[in-house]
Amino acid sequence: MTKLSVNINKLATLRNSRGGNMPDLLQSARDIEAFGAQGITVHPRPDERHIRYQDTRALKEIVTTEFNIEGNPIPKFIDLVLEVKPTQVTLVPDAEDAITSDSGWDTIKHKDFLVEVISTFKENGIRTSIFVDPVAKMVEGAAKTGTDRIELYTENYAKAFAKGDKAGIKPFVEAAKVAHDTALGINAGHDLNLENIQFFKQNIPHLLEVSIGHALICESIYLGLENVVNMYLHRLK
Repeated sequence: MTKLSVNINKLATLRNSRGGNMPDLLQSARDIEAFGAQGITVHPRPDERHIRYQDTRALKEIVTTEFNIEGNPIPKFIDLVLEVKPTQVTLVPDAEDAITSDSGWDTIKHKDFLVEVISTFKENGIRTSIFVDPVAKMVEGAAKTGTDRIELYTENYAKAFAKGDKAGIKPFVEAAKVAHDTALGINAGHDLNLENIQFFKQNIPHLLEVSIGHALICESIYLGLENVVNMYLHRLK
C-alpha cells in the first residue's frame, strides 16, 4: 500500500490568520495519525507564513508515524532539519516568495550542490528525497546525487486529469520506471486529490508515498477530516 503523508501547512495558515492556537496544530497531527495517515508533512518557509520553525520542533516530539520536512535547503532550513532529524527531508527548489512549489530540481545543473546537501543529511540518518519533474534525464540526474528517493511533481498530471486527459499520466509512468531502474524510491505530490489519486496510484509502479495537503484540507471542510483521510487510504490500497 502506498503511504499517505498529510501536509498540515493549511491548518497552520488558518491558525495564523487569527492568532492564538485554533486549530491546534499538534492535536490536529495527533488526530490525523489516529485516523490512519502514515505520515505528517510540513513545509516551513523562511517567512514562516504557515508552518513556523518552532512548530516543526514541537511536532517532532509528538509525531509517531513518519515525519517529513520539505523545503529549499538554505542554511536556516538545513540547520532546522539537522536539529529535528525527521524521518525524511524533501528538497524543493522554492523561491523565498513562492506561493507554492512550482517546479522540480534541475538535477544536472545543481548536481554538486545536491550531492553536498544530501550527503550531510544522510550522514545524520535522515532519508532524503528531491522534488523532480517527470523527465527521464532529471530522474537519472537525481540518481547521481545520492538521494534515496524522488518526489514526482504532479501538477501537470492533475491539470490534464481535470480536463479528462488521462494520457497526462504517461510522463509520470516513464519517470517512475526510470527511477525504479536506478534504485530510487518514488514519492509524489502536488495537486493530487480524491478525484485523481486512485488513477495515479493504479498507473505508477512502485509508488511508496504521496504527500497531500491543500486538496485534503479543502475536501475535509465538506466531508470531515477523518472521513477524507480514510477515503484517501482506501484509494491508495
